[in-house]
Amino acid sequence: METKKQNQKERQYDIDWLRILLILSVFLFHIGMIFNTWWWHVKNDIQVEELRGVMVFLHYWRLPLLFLVSGVGTWLAMGRRTSGQYLKERFRRLFIPFLAGIFILVPVQVYIEKSTQFGSLLDFYPHMFDGIYPEGNFSWHHLWFILYLFVIALIISPFLKRMKRDRFIQFRERFISFVSRPLAMNVILVPLFLTQWILRPVFPEETHALFNDWAFFSFDLVFFLTGLILVSNTKLRDTIMKQRRFYLMETILTTLFMFSTPHLFGSEAAVRIAWDIASIFVAWSCSMAAIGYTRRYFNKDSKFRKLANEAIYPFYLLHQPVIIVVGYYVVEWPIPVLMKSLIITGLSLIIVVSVYWFIIRPVNFLRIIFGLKRVQKIQHRVEDLHQPITVSSAIDR
Repeated sequence: METKKQNQKERQYDIDWLRILLILSVFLFHIGMIFNTWWWHVKNDIQVEELRGVMVFLHYWRLPLLFLVSGVGTWLAMGRRTSGQYLKERFRRLFIPFLAGIFILVPVQVYIEKSTQFGSLLDFYPHMFDGIYPEGNFSWHHLWFILYLFVIALIISPFLKRMKRDRFIQFRERFISFVSRPLAMNVILVPLFLTQWILRPVFPEETHALFNDWAFFSFDLVFFLTGLILVSNTKLRDTIMKQRRFYLMETILTTLFMFSTPHLFGSEAAVRIAWDIASIFVAWSCSMAAIGYTRRYFNKDSKFRKLANEAIYPFYLLHQPVIIVVGYYVVEWPIPVLMKSLIITGLSLIIVVSVYWFIIRPVNFLRIIFGLKRVQKIQHRVEDLHQPITVSSAIDR
């Protein structure tokens, strides 16, 4: 039997890689938002209709899977922490960057979108609390994901003590044994469907505003709890890896069905119901397939993983305002759409990585407000005067 202590000894390289790849997909998704037919903060004058299908597919599973991965990380990070210690760590890791982003990152995005109303960014700041976005100026934009994770931490913290008890561990092991059967992880579709059946009629829109987004919040919460309780188990991920082709086939079939619903059903209501059901299958099966294939091909370490695993959180915080600023200028250039997309992608990537590497990474204050741990500088004693003085930096783990 794999105990929690044993499970935490092994570095979860596949989970690290999955997190990195998902954040990169979010980056590319937001590049695509400039050029597809949906509304966004900055739009190109020519939209690409062919992007819609790809964007729809990515929309349904990227962030739910990211919540699941966050759940895995939470299980591994709990260790021997008390609920109070866990909340303190979550406050530092989530709420401080969220609050800092509200004042540093989001105003840049809202200002760019409403630049015709203000002379400069400094002129905008006194008005940042004038009403709620989009009519007003206050928003948390892409930081909703960070806020939701913090709210989830508040919800689960009273139960952490019970989750460490042998009785819960034994129940978890028995349930893991059950879902290790072929495609048995699909049992999680039951609570996913229930959340939407109960809450979607009352909260039909995905708003990211929290107070009126409970259908989608509960959907993401199920993914998070699945990662926390089940997928954090390495043996279960090995089982999902062995079944990855089944989940991939399930993904392909449910995706084809979802995009075929307008042609299969006569009424608009029937199409909407069938589409919603299929989209839940797509979100779940694609997540399982991604976990399986990542476990198979990315469960390995590298220097890049170590660097990217730390950088990916600041990367997420920075990427959207940078894309919006770069896109605001590049979309005005008289060049083809493909060239614009490549330039926006390249410039945004260079700027985000440079800001992280040269500005955030070396400065402890900035590390803290971007959710990173402080760098401890250790001065070694000189035992021999003939030996040079050495200074080393270590990240507190």
